[in-house]
Order: sequence, then structure tokens, then C-alpha cells
Amino acid sequence: MTKVQIDFRLQHALDDELLTRIAAAYSIYGIQKIRLAPSNDRLTVEYDATRLRPAEVHAALTHAGIPVAPK
Repeated sequence: MTKVQIDFRLQHALDDELLTRIAAAYSIYGIQKIRLAPSNDRLTVEYDATRLRPAEVHAALTHAGIPVAPK
């Protein structure tokens, strides 16, 4: 397992629904950890690079309803 981190900008303001979606994203295959920046406008995602590529992490988050853009 190769752990890698990637940063994303949130494209919408953080609300309860988005927090629920972020919590649910832990079930995405290969995602290990998601951290929200203190400013609440960025996410750091730790994932297994042997299972996912950066574009796949982005696509998985977007598919999960988390509006992010690469930083």
C-alpha cells in the first residue's frame, strides 16, 4: 500500500449535507482519510495510490456529490 495525499478546493460552502457526503466518502474504495482544512474551504484526501489515481479520486468525490476542484 502506498499512501498519497492530494488537496482539493471545495466549490460550495460547507453545510450539513456536504459534511454527511464527506463522511460517506470513507466508504469509497482506496480512500483512507479525509481532512477538512480549518478554513473549511479545502479537503486533504489520503488514498492508496496502488488502487486509485488522482483523477479517479477526484471523479469518486464528484460522483459522491462533493463539489471539489484540484488545488
